Amino acid sequence: MEMTQLRTFRSVAETLNFTRAAERLHLTQSAVSHQIKALEEELGEPLFIRAKRGVKLSQAGKIALEYVGRILDDAEALRESISGRERTPVGRVRVAAATQAFVHLFVPLFESFMDSHPGIDLSFRTTVSTEHTVADILNGAADVGFASLAVYSPNLQVTKLFEDELKLVVSTEHSLAKKRTVTVAEIQKEKLILFERGASIRRATDQFFDQIGVRPDLALESNDTFFIKRMVERGLGISLLPSWSVRDEVRAGKLAQMQITGHRLRRSVALVSLGRFQPSPTRAFIAYILRNKTKIQEMAGGGFKTEIEPD
Repeated sequence: MEMTQLRTFRSVAETLNFTRAAERLHLTQSAVSHQIKALEEELGEPLFIRAKRGVKLSQAGKIALEYVGRILDDAEALRESISGRERTPVGRVRVAAATQAFVHLFVPLFESFMDSHPGIDLSFRTTVSTEHTVADILNGAADVGFASLAVYSPNLQVTKLFEDELKLVVSTEHSLAKKRTVTVAEIQKEKLILFERGASIRRATDQFFDQIGVRPDLALESNDTFFIKRMVERGLGISLLPSWSVRDEVRAGKLAQMQITGHRLRRSVALVSLGRFQPSPTRAFIAYILRNKTKIQEMAGGGFKTEIEPD
């Protein structure tokens, strides 16, 4: 039994796909298959059950994953302790999120984190949905992600960070701009600019509109938050966006936001990562975010008049 076999097994168990595991490990699929076969022969039991789409863990595989996880985590912890990386994290953390709007919210945190962790580089990528964010983490394309709370996977650690509210957003030149609330009937008369179908926020919006009896008259669709805001500013339609994502435009007098009479659309946002031992840079980033959880809640709900807690 070799460490490379154990790492390969865990990668296949996390992705449930030999091809994606091979891509993550920078191996050929045949090499991955060979290592899994060798491990199964040594253990005397099949670890995976082949399915139409990928594979799933056998009962023996589920048992093996618990032990393999502990072995690999302990080995990584041993290497870090001996090398001294535990004291001074150095490396890269890849962050994924299902909307560009999160960039706006987390900029103060990212800036503060980089100031206090000069040895860690951050990279940020946007995905089209929570499912894609989760897939990036499981496939090894991202280390941590910000996503809606509807995440289910035994391989993930999911921690709720905050709740936000989606409000109706209009141009300040719009006839509804002076109102604090609008009715369903008033919304039904308007052209809507929404995220593209498949996006997590679009699914939430569609479900909400269905519940309150709105049949959207679409003017535009986009997965670019900033594009949607610019189009609303120009009066090409109205939209439903997280209240914190338009805070700057509201303060600048470019956009107005309001609630829908008798209805509210709230969602939960979580920090997502693999539920196993992480390299020290990733652990440092996760710890930093969780340490500033209260500040994040304040930024998402109230404003940016808050100090980020340094290390």
